[in-house]
Amino acid sequence: MKSLLERYVNSYTGLSKESWMLSIVMLINRSGAMVIPFMGIYLHKELNLSIADSGICLSFYGIGSLAGSWFGGWLCDKIGNFKVQVISLLLCAPLHFITPEFKSFYAICVLLFVLGVISEIFRPANSVAISRYAKKENITRAFSLNRMAVNLGFSIGPAVGGILSAYSFHLLFYINGVACVIAAIVFILFFKNRKERNEVNSAAETVANMIVRSPYTDSKFLLFTLFCALYAISFFQLLNTLPLFLENGAGLSQKEVGLVLGFSGLVIVLLEMPLVAITERKLTIVQVMVWGTFVTGLSFFLYTISHSVFVIYIAISLMSIGEILVLPFMSTVTALRSGPANKGAYMGVNGISMGVGLIVSPFLGTTVVSEFGYTALWMGTFIILLITAVGYKYSITPMEEIGAHKHNSNLPS
Repeated sequence: MKSLLERYVNSYTGLSKESWMLSIVMLINRSGAMVIPFMGIYLHKELNLSIADSGICLSFYGIGSLAGSWFGGWLCDKIGNFKVQVISLLLCAPLHFITPEFKSFYAICVLLFVLGVISEIFRPANSVAISRYAKKENITRAFSLNRMAVNLGFSIGPAVGGILSAYSFHLLFYINGVACVIAAIVFILFFKNRKERNEVNSAAETVANMIVRSPYTDSKFLLFTLFCALYAISFFQLLNTLPLFLENGAGLSQKEVGLVLGFSGLVIVLLEMPLVAITERKLTIVQVMVWGTFVTGLSFFLYTISHSVFVIYIAISLMSIGEILVLPFMSTVTALRSGPANKGAYMGVNGISMGVGLIVSPFLGTTVVSEFGYTALWMGTFIILLITAVGYKYSITPMEEIGAHKHNSNLPS
């Protein structure tokens, strides 16, 4: 037990203080992020939209996220990751405050599109900040720490959100807005005028890097991004159809739905850093992502077997482990493939895959449920993730600087 405890503590050592602060800011922000998991329920139950129309509304959030990923990556390379993150945090707050005033189908679609754009410009800028401030030898652990903060916030948010939504959905929007303001204040106070650890070294290096490779003509990276999009389409059922399934299909209350989603974040908080530290020594990036994708698929398959609470918690645990073994390494692959001058563009393209997932996932998921039922959705999701696992093997390996690496490899300088 002493040895296990030492290894657990060691998995957190060696990270830069900037990496820790980026994670603290993310924790504050995501602790208020209790809106999206309950948005489908809010639209269906509070605004009386059909499940299909609710899916369309949520797809507009995905469309906005797609646009935000591209725009955020481009803007980050132009004005820097600090300004982009500040803009995103400060503009998100008023959007959440006014959300309860939007009642009609079309108004909600417009609002969610704008919210998706503003929210998602944060992602590529934040990823660039992590890669710029992290120590090169532990880039993946820096991404993992940040994701752990996301999931700790996601553990707190839905659990509290499930309780609050039983009284008033409006409280979800107001608290999320307040969290954005607090996160912005903390971020500005710490990172204003702070020097980056891994900044671009010279103008000549900048020009050379931009000539050598662009993410939009990098066919190997684009193929990898395609499989990231397939993973996102499957995984984001967690935010869309899974809450509806837990309430309507499995018969859980809103409080119980919040606890299940919160449990997912808790599993990730407890296991992410130790699992990353173990895989760092034992496996290549390709192996980690292939196995992680398979485990994620297995979690969805379990819903076709039983709707019992016990099986639901087993499935959500497996989904959390699969998430640990896939999502942070998407960012690591992207950081390794990019150069110092176009890191924002690469992160933006990778973020586009997440945007595609946010667009397609709710529309496809709710359509399949409406036409064929939840069992067909979970089986189809399982099959897509099996295909994605194979796709990762054959898309990452050809990228020479990544394919055979353990993920404690240095970033390109």
